[in-house]
Amino acid sequence: MSWLDCLTERRILKAEAEGQLRDLPGEGKPLRDATGQETVDPGLSAGYRIMAEAGVVPEEFKLKKAIDEERALYRTLTDPEARRASMARLADLDMRYNIAVDARRRFHGT
Repeated sequence: MSWLDCLTERRILKAEAEGQLRDLPGEGKPLRDATGQETVDPGLSAGYRIMAEAGVVPEEFKLKKAIDEERALYRTLTDPEARRASMARLADLDMRYNIAVDARRRFHGT
């Protein structure tokens, strides 16, 4: 056992003895299913969870939603000029989405 493991274990035992681990949110409830998340970086996962709890949505998620909405709109259009304008918006959104995904991957080194 490394010194970090020992330190962590001691802090957990201390917090438990002081009652700091009682009445926490979710106490007594089953853990959520994390199957398939064995290869996900824990730091990245924690960051996304914190963002979700704060109501913050990453830019690429917003762009993906906008792309889906624009595609649905495009399917309903019959006017050639309106379809052309919608296709231009789709191309712009797709480019911005790919830039956001690439930026995230470069930042996280994935």
